[in-house]
Amino acid sequence: MVIENYKKIREAIDEVCAGCGRDKNDVLLLAVSKTKPLSDIEELITIGVKDFGENKVQELVKKKEEVSTPVNFHLIGHLQTNKVKQAVGNACLIHSVDSFHLAEKIEQEAAKKDITVDILIEVNVADEESKFGLMVEDTPALVEQIAENCPHIRIKGLMTIAPFVEDPEENRPVFRTLRQLALDIKSKKLDNVTMGVLSMGMTNDYKVAIEEGATIVRVGTAIFGERNYNI
Repeated sequence: MVIENYKKIREAIDEVCAGCGRDKNDVLLLAVSKTKPLSDIEELITIGVKDFGENKVQELVKKKEEVSTPVNFHLIGHLQTNKVKQAVGNACLIHSVDSFHLAEKIEQEAAKKDITVDILIEVNVADEESKFGLMVEDTPALVEQIAENCPHIRIKGLMTIAPFVEDPEENRPVFRTLRQLALDIKSKKLDNVTMGVLSMGMTNDYKVAIEEGATIVRVGTAIFGERNYNI
């Protein structure tokens, strides 16, 4: 069932790309496996899936250690500074950096391990009190601050979590704003900043997100079913 679900979503993504003139290979379907058993991941690996999203650092590290084939684990949940040590070197991409304090901790750990860490800046485009992320207007300054002070960090782009809405069209302005913000920042040509990645769109609104330029869509429920909140 997990394989069938994944294939259905991938086909839908390819259709949307064809409809809006985008190359389907430019959109990564990130299978959000948080709270789901390793067996589900192993199942998807058999059809060549290589990218999985986790919310918690401990769960990401455990799955990375136990998985039979090396795959890419993305950290999509909020990263606390006391978990940075575990995240650096284990997450292939940290989607949720939203402060210089957090970036500094990542820089320190990356320098210790002598590696470069790829991150996205999390932007709270819709200004929801319940969500992490920077305000749109504060984002360029943080990007510049990290670019100037954190040589072991590469900023690959931006991430947002759009509001949960009944009609996905309501989130189109959110995605459009994030894309424009990325273009504005890219035009500054900062060191270690590329802005090629837009992580936006989830199970209920990924199609609209792709039409507005998403390069990573984070889909969990439509692939794995409802998640277990007791974990």
